[in-house]
Amino acid sequence: MSARPSATRRTVLRGAALAPAAGLGLAACSPTGGTTAPATPTAPVELGADGEVAKGGAKLYRDHNVVVSRSADGELKAYSSICTHAGCPINKLEGTTLICPCHGSEFDAATGEVLRAPATVPLNELPVRTENGKIVSGPAV
Repeated sequence: MSARPSATRRTVLRGAALAPAAGLGLAACSPTGGTTAPATPTAPVELGADGEVAKGGAKLYRDHNVVVSRSADGELKAYSSICTHAGCPINKLEGTTLICPCHGSEFDAATGEVLRAPATVPLNELPVRTENGKIVSGPAV
């Protein structure tokens, strides 16, 4: 006979009940955050009208994973809206603060800098310009 105690029925059932929840937790922390969206535009993309981003404000373009901000002097800045912590697409913008839905990291849309952990790396800056009254971002802009 073994000196090790055998698992009780209750222990086995508890483990079986917790297994699916553990799998969901691992999926949420996966490097891609469960998404297949590209991290940044792979070609120049037209985001919207130049007037959509007010001075001192920002606009999140979820379909392209880009956030664009405009400084008080009118200069545009664009950043990837893919969180640098776990690769989740950021889907919330409050004022000029981006909030990641996966783990709560926050970023400044005007600078790309981290405002709240767990992220420690700023957002990737993207080229941006206006062309024919439209905001265009992506490589070769």
